[in-house]
Amino acid sequence: MRKILCLFIGIFLSINSIKSQEPVSFTTSVNSISENKYELITTSNIEKDWRLYSQYLTDGGAIPTEFTFKNESSDSFNLIGKMVESESITKFDPIFQLDQSYFINSNTFKQVIEINNLDILKVYANIIFQACDDSLCIFRESELVFNLDGSSESIKNEDLTTLITDGSNPLVFDLKNTKLLETYSSDQSISGNNYLDLLILGFLGGLLALLTPCVFPMIPLTVSFFTNKDSKSNSSFNAVIYGLFIVLIYLCLSIPFHFVESLDPEILNTISTNAVLNVLFFVIFIIFAFSFFGFYEITIPSSWINSIDSKSNSIGGFIGIFFMALTLVLVSFSCTGPILGSLLVGSISSQGGAMQLSVGMLGFGVALALPFTLFALFPNMLKSLPKSGRWMNTFKIILGFLELGFAFKFLSNADLVEHWGILKREIFIGIWVIISILLSLYLIGFYKFPNESHVVKRSKFNMILSLMFLGFAIYLSPALLPSGSNSARLLSGFTPPSFYSIYPKPNDCPLGFNCFKDFNKGLEYAKEKNKPILLDFTGWACVNCRRVEENIWTDPNVFDLINENFVLISLYVDDRKELKLTDQLDLKYKSGKIKEIRTIGDKSATIQALNFKSASQPYYVLLDPNLKILNSPIQYTSKEVYQNWLEEGLREFK
Repeated sequence: MRKILCLFIGIFLSINSIKSQEPVSFTTSVNSISENKYELITTSNIEKDWRLYSQYLTDGGAIPTEFTFKNESSDSFNLIGKMVESESITKFDPIFQLDQSYFINSNTFKQVIEINNLDILKVYANIIFQACDDSLCIFRESELVFNLDGSSESIKNEDLTTLITDGSNPLVFDLKNTKLLETYSSDQSISGNNYLDLLILGFLGGLLALLTPCVFPMIPLTVSFFTNKDSKSNSSFNAVIYGLFIVLIYLCLSIPFHFVESLDPEILNTISTNAVLNVLFFVIFIIFAFSFFGFYEITIPSSWINSIDSKSNSIGGFIGIFFMALTLVLVSFSCTGPILGSLLVGSISSQGGAMQLSVGMLGFGVALALPFTLFALFPNMLKSLPKSGRWMNTFKIILGFLELGFAFKFLSNADLVEHWGILKREIFIGIWVIISILLSLYLIGFYKFPNESHVVKRSKFNMILSLMFLGFAIYLSPALLPSGSNSARLLSGFTPPSFYSIYPKPNDCPLGFNCFKDFNKGLEYAKEKNKPILLDFTGWACVNCRRVEENIWTDPNVFDLINENFVLISLYVDDRKELKLTDQLDLKYKSGKIKEIRTIGDKSATIQALNFKSASQPYYVLLDPNLKILNSPIQYTSKEVYQNWLEEGLREFK
C-alpha cells in the first residue's frame, strides 16, 4: 500500500520538476601545447537517464551537437584539424526509433587551435545541442569561454526559445523601471485557493459522471466482485488500490500537456484560440450531445475493452486490478468523455495551463473512485443506493443540453478570433435562451426523445429543475434588446463581449472607451495628451478579460478613472486578422529559428513575451508616455484592488 501511494505522489510531483531541470551542463579548460598552440577542452556533465548526442549523426534522427567558434579569423586563431570527441555509444534510440550515437554521464570535446595574435586571452564559441531521455527532448545553446591561462569556467545553458532582443527588434520597447516586473509574480492569480477551486470543480465533474448510465450501474457490480472474491480484509485493500488506480489513470491523461506547455509559453493560448480546433471541438460536442439524446451510442471499440478485460481476469495482483480500473475508464468514456472534454478545453484556455488541468483531473478521478472504495469498505451502504432507472436517462438528457450549450461557446471562440460575425452577442445568447426553454419543456414532459418510450414523469424535482432553466432563460432575455448590453453579468466571459453586437455601437472598444489597438498609435496619443497608458493584454476568447471589463470597469469609479485619466491600449493576443504586408516581419531566435509575425495576435503576444516576460491574459501594465513602468503589473483581481492599483499608478505619474 505504501509503495502504491509513493508511486502516485511521485508521478504527481514529477510533473513540475521535469520542467525545471537542466540535464546537461558544461565546463571548459585549456591545455597549452606550445607557445601558440592550445587544446580547447569542453567537458559535459549529463544527468542520469539523459543522453547528449554526438556531432556526427545521420539524417532523420536527433540534432547533432554543433560548435561555432566566434573569433576565428586570420588575425586571431585557426582551427587545427577537426574537433575530437570521446567515444560515443551507438544504440537504438526509443525517441527517434533508429540507431543514434550519444554520450551518457560525461564526455569531452577537444579542439586544437593555433594562435596568430599572442595578445588573445580568451576564445569564445557557441555550442548548440539536443539532449533526451526516454520520453522528453530539450534544445539548448551555451556560450563557451576558454581562458588561455588554463583556468576552467562553468557554462550556463540558454533556452533556444529565447529571442534575439537587440535594438533592431521593432517589438522590443525601451522600458524604464523594469525592476517592477521582477516584483510581479506571474502566478499571483493562481493561488492555492484557485487550485482548491479547480480541485472542487473537477470533483463536481466526477460526481456528475457518477450519475450517468455508463458509470452508476457499475458501482454495485464492481464492489460485489471484490467482496465475493476475497476475504473482507483483502477486498477492502484491493478496493482501495482499485480506486487509486482510477485516480492515477485520469491524472496521467494530463501529463503530456505539461511537456507541450514547456516548449513554448504561448502554445496553450495558441491551441485554445485556434479557429480550426475550436470548430472541431464544436463538432465533437454536438456529436456528444446527440449521443446523450439517444440518437446513437459512442463507445470505445469492443476489441480494446475485451482485450483489457481479459487481462484483468488472467493477471492477478496489482496488475490485474490496474486493468480492471482501465476497463472502467474505457467503458465509461461515452459518458465521461464530454465532461473531460470540457475540463480539458477550459484548462488550456486559462492561465495555469497544464497544472490547472492536472488539478482538475485529480478532482475528477477522486470523485469517480470514491464510491467504489467506500462501498467496498462498507458494503451495507450499497443498500442505500437508488436503483438504476429512467431517472438516469433523464439526467443524461440534461447533460446533452448542457453539452449543446458548451458547443456553441467553442464556435463563438472561433468566430471572435477570426471576426466572422456569425455569433454576435445577441445571437449567441438567443441560442442559449432557446436551449434553456427546450430543456425546461422536456423536464415537464412536453416532448420525448426517440430512445424513450414515455415522456418524463412530472415529479416535484423535475418541476423545480424546469423552473430553474426557465428562470435562466428569462434572466438572459434582456440581453437580446439594444439596451441590454450590461445584462447577464453572471456569464461574463462566456458570452461574447458587449461591443460585439448586432446593434450599432460607438466603437469596438469595451464599454465605449476611446481605446487603441495599435501600441505606437496609442503611445503617440499619450504623448500628445500627456496621459499615462493603461496597457491591456487581452484576448477575444479570454474569460477573465471579459469579467474585468464587465464587472470591474463598469463600476462608476473605475470607469471614470480610466476614461478621464488614462489612454487605453488593448492588444488582443488571439486576433487572427492578418497585419498589413508592411507590418509583417520575421524575428530571429538565437538558435537561428525564425518566428513569423503575420497576424495582430502574433504581434501582440510577442510584445507581451519579449517586454514583460508573460504569456497570460488579462495582463495590465501602467506606463507613462516615456515608457516608464509606474507600478507592478496586475491580472484578474477584485474591484477594490484594481481601483487602488489605478490610483497608485496615477499618483506615481503625477
